Amino acid sequence: MTRKQLRSRREFLRLGCRTLSTIGAAAAFGQAGLMTARAQSSGSYKAMVCIFLFGGNDANNMLVPNDAATYSNYQKIRQNLALSQASLVAIHDPATNANYGLHPSFAAIAPLWASKRLALVANVGTLVQPVPHGSNGLPELNSVPLPVNLYSHSDQQTEWQSAVPQGGATTGWSGRLADKLALSGSLVLPTIGISGNALQLIGETTQPSTVNTSSFSLLAPATDPGSVALQNLLGLSSGVTLIQAAQDSLKDAIDVAQAVDAAVASSASLGVTFPTSDIGTQLAQVAKLIQVRATLGATRQIFFCSQGGYDTHSNQLAQQVTLYTNLANALAAFDQAMGQLTVQNNVTTFTESDFGRTFQPNGNAGTDHGWGSHALVMGGAVNGGNLYGKFPTLALGGPDDSGTRGTWVPSTSEDQYGGALAKWFGVTAQADLDYVFPNLHQFGYQTPAIV
Repeated sequence: MTRKQLRSRREFLRLGCRTLSTIGAAAAFGQAGLMTARAQSSGSYKAMVCIFLFGGNDANNMLVPNDAATYSNYQKIRQNLALSQASLVAIHDPATNANYGLHPSFAAIAPLWASKRLALVANVGTLVQPVPHGSNGLPELNSVPLPVNLYSHSDQQTEWQSAVPQGGATTGWSGRLADKLALSGSLVLPTIGISGNALQLIGETTQPSTVNTSSFSLLAPATDPGSVALQNLLGLSSGVTLIQAAQDSLKDAIDVAQAVDAAVASSASLGVTFPTSDIGTQLAQVAKLIQVRATLGATRQIFFCSQGGYDTHSNQLAQQVTLYTNLANALAAFDQAMGQLTVQNNVTTFTESDFGRTFQPNGNAGTDHGWGSHALVMGGAVNGGNLYGKFPTLALGGPDDSGTRGTWVPSTSEDQYGGALAKWFGVTAQADLDYVFPNLHQFGYQTPAIV
């Protein structure tokens, strides 16, 4: 069988599945989506862009205390993983009058701190409820329920994306957020995976689109014999209801993909050069979709991107230079693109990660699995130039350590962090917040004023 021939039902299904894997749930729109797409003003549009840092980001080197005494303590405990104080990108937290330093690889986005478009959330992580401290000032971990399998990559990735810290979730908080907003009338579904399928984007009634970083359709050019053969097959009546429905859905998916491709292809150049790193190409694709939001009829969109490589058990310093440089350069380009589109105030970008890592290094020039970590939030609506939450006391076995190696007990829960974003996105009623974040009531519905 040649590449240009479709001789069997198996090959039809193979190509069909390949197409759907690229455009995800586009079939769910059908022709109704094509007919009801409508232009929206940028004033009514909002988007959230999640960047999940897979592997567990050691944010102890992303944000470093920069006063003389606090840096000296950091340097003493971090040992061979300590960054030189001279290399840090200095920032100041006005609320606490404390000085900090960003990892030098974040120099590309440091100006956003000064322009109030970048904030950090300190020591955020999964929690079932606040962890109390005993009379000795230490956390009483045995007095409250804790998240399931705290130091497991897969469990913590699931809990971060689902906002259900005790396991068993089948939906994600961004998907449930989309459920509550009852978004409709868009050519593309409101939750969009740029780096593959993500639990975070799945709701009870919302299913995500999935696109790749090069094209929305695998059938171009339309004159290719394989594409023509597939289109011809889709035009035939099967005589079997179930198969016919599947053919119709696939055809709708292809129509949607080609329509989105056409919208992107006809859009003007943004005049922004994105880095060619994986996260750079993902954010470039997000920017393209935001650019054609009016054509797609989108009023609210939630994107899920990701960057891997953060499981730094060894050779951490060199790995972080590459990871953070790629992330910072991609974020800087994305911020510039949003400025070109005049939607900086409408788009909020934020990071998540499995967990933080131990403050104390291991014996391999790396760190091990931890708990709380720091997160970045970027956008024109962000109350930037501020550090939210409580920066941990950098003491092994101290008031914020769940053990003896610097695994920080989060002072801000993932529910509070996501809840702040959800409120900005349009979900504010207590009952709706309970649906999106079933655990937020444990924290009195209090959320940091990030946006």
